[in-house]
Amino acid sequence: MKLKQTNNPLTPSIVDDLRLAASKMTGAERRSFQAEMCLKYCGGSARQTEIVFGWGRKNVQLGLHEKRTGIVCLGLQSVNSGCKKWEERYPIVAQSLKEIAEAHAQQNPTFNNPIAYTRLTAAEAIKQLRNLGYNGGEVPAASTMADILNRLGYRLRKVVKAKPKKKSRRRTLSSRI
Repeated sequence: MKLKQTNNPLTPSIVDDLRLAASKMTGAERRSFQAEMCLKYCGGSARQTEIVFGWGRKNVQLGLHEKRTGIVCLGLQSVNSGCKKWEERYPIVAQSLKEIAEAHAQQNPTFNNPIAYTRLTAAEAIKQLRNLGYNGGEVPAASTMADILNRLGYRLRKVVKAKPKKKSRRRTLSSRI
């Protein structure tokens, strides 16, 4: 099978630049770019584009189909991957947890950051959520609860009250130390 020869001004430097540009993109954006380069430099031939640029022929074909139809295909990984965070799966329980944590929270005495410190432990948070009537399926394990509280901006530490500065003993002329 003979491939179309087009009169394109592609130098090895330009080919390298286009490969680099495509490598910085992902998904539909990359396929769209590859389809544009296929139409511009290779006469719409995905096979020629594979030879010239080294891109996968099937990706270029999919990009051409997306451009022709206007329908962008989603990859299965982007649609089905990743587990939703607990806060997204149980927003009502998360709101109750925020209220519980806020009742036990104290701002950092120096006010140098927005993090609130809380005396509430993960086990105590679980206990209070269960007292509110949430069952075991909605309430996570203690280690997960600690992560959730951290994501919500509450640090599990002993809250230190603002301490007065120590009184330093100044030397007086008459004292011997």
